[in-house]
Amino acid sequence: MKLLLRLSSVILLAAVLAVIPYNTAVMPVVAPSIGFDFNGNGQSDAVDFLAGAKKDALNKPVYDDRYWENGYPPDDIGVCTDVIWRAFKNAGYSLRKMVDHDINLRPEAYPNIDKPISIIDFRRVVNLRVFFEKYAVSLTCDPAKTEEWQAGDIVIFCNHVGRPSHIGMISDKRREDGVALLIHNGGQEEREEDYLYRMKIIGHYRFDASLLDENILFAWDETDDADLIK
Repeated sequence: MKLLLRLSSVILLAAVLAVIPYNTAVMPVVAPSIGFDFNGNGQSDAVDFLAGAKKDALNKPVYDDRYWENGYPPDDIGVCTDVIWRAFKNAGYSLRKMVDHDINLRPEAYPNIDKPISIIDFRRVVNLRVFFEKYAVSLTCDPAKTEEWQAGDIVIFCNHVGRPSHIGMISDKRREDGVALLIHNGGQEEREEDYLYRMKIIGHYRFDASLLDENILFAWDETDDADLIK
């Protein structure tokens, strides 16, 4: 009888553990408060990036990969790349204008683009990889090197044939072993999750505007506001 009770307890514990997501036990990791502050709001870009990505995650836009006449989808619709430009918007940047500028400046760096299309190009992972490879600091792609992952970092993954296919932003939370969680949109219910080992990482970037020439940086302004679908 005692053996049966012990066995029942083990089975019950295993069943409970099976339904608890691994990322429920997390350690908060605060994004750096010291750093470049593009919009002059008293917080570093990394803090603003994180806040913008979290806002999108809480909003849970429906995954919909259609293109929009003015470029920007409405707030309740989006794909993985929309997490990134919305995070940059929260820090005062127009990622769309920066990508467009770079495509015009270095067309040879974007071999997949036959003709630039402003409403599309900034929402393609392959183009964002080219942009961040040039203008962001490249870091380790090994999630186990936990000290090198910072909230607000950008991560790009590839599909089974090695093509850039997904993008997200590092959260301010980690697993108990220190591996960072990811804020992203793949249509899943939980937008901030334990994801870094699920796909192959081909890019890990930290955008530091203090290292860039100011002619690369474009601020979010009234023209961007006009293109937003309300």
